This record gives sequence, structure tokens and C-alpha cells, in this order.
Amino acid sequence: MGNIILIALGANLPSSFGFPARTIAAALERLSAEGLSVLAASRFYRSPAFPAGSGPDYVNACARIAAPGMAAGAVLDALHRVEGDFGRVRSGRWQARGIDLDLIAFGQEVLPGPEGWRHWAALPPERQLQEAPQQPIVPHPRMHERGFVLIPLAEIAPGWRHPVLGQTVAELADMLPEAEKRALVPLDAPFSED
Repeated sequence: MGNIILIALGANLPSSFGFPARTIAAALERLSAEGLSVLAASRFYRSPAFPAGSGPDYVNACARIAAPGMAAGAVLDALHRVEGDFGRVRSGRWQARGIDLDLIAFGQEVLPGPEGWRHWAALPPERQLQEAPQQPIVPHPRMHERGFVLIPLAEIAPGWRHPVLGQTVAELADMLPEAEKRALVPLDAPFSED
């Protein structure tokens, strides 16, 4: 699929822009102020909070973007600036939030290299709460385990191939447990809040 950049968006609390779906729509629009162009965006999905019981249901989406002349670190910094514009303060993992923007993939780059990627991908949950990388990890080290990323991503980049695992987004999505697939419910319209 070429050198494409994939991001995931999620929210489960209202922001100054409104309910989560409105916030995600506003964040997609705000990306252009950071030099990021949205080439394609998935439908919005309602998904259970992760981990289970950690808050209200999320609204999730994915987008394929262009970032001319930007490296992965610069794209991640731009995503963090958009989060900051929306009031996000990064204080821990797996918390309810008004917006979350994740860099999922940067073409076929593997950062910080295959062994570094494998370290972060294999990190147990209790250590994920204590350790945070100081550099971008791409592809996202747990994207292949998360239906709330793979299902919307399959709409806009089904043929993107994971550079470490060797499988396409469509193949990874097909391998998800059926219960996880069923837990994601497409919203009828981007601004649906029922």
C-alpha cells in the first residue's frame, strides 16, 4: 500500500467540543493545523472501555494521513499537540479521556527496530503501567490485539502489511475473537450520541 501513515482516535468523555463522536470529528479537522492531511477516515464505532470496567464506552475511529516531510517522531508530536489543544493531560494509561490520538503505523518503518519493537510488544500489562517509551514505537506495539483499532483500520487500509508480523490489517482483523468483533458497534452517523 505504499508509505502510508495510520492513526487511531478514541474518546469516552465529553470535551469542550462536545460528546466523544463530535470530539473525534473535530480532532480530524484540527490535524490540518499541524500539517497532517486526512486522506481517508473510517466510520465511528462504539466500543467497550479497555480494560473492562475502566470507564464509559469509547467512540473509536482510524484515519490514513499524509505528513509531507515529517518523520514519525514529528507526527507523534503533532498528535500530542492536538490532544493538548483538546485539553488532554497525559497522566497515565488506560484512563477515561476526552481524546486519544495514537500513531499506529508509519509506512513500513519499525521503530526502535525489530528487537526494540518486540520488547514493547511483549511487555506485560503491569509493566505497561510503569514503563513508557521515550521514542515512538511503530507499528503500535498492541495494534494487532485490539479490535477497536483493527476493525476501523480494515475499512481504510485492509492491505497494509504489518512489517514485523507479516500479516495485513484484514488478516489481523479476521483473527480477532468473534465476541470482540461483535462488541464494536458502528455509529449510524459520526455525530450520533444515543
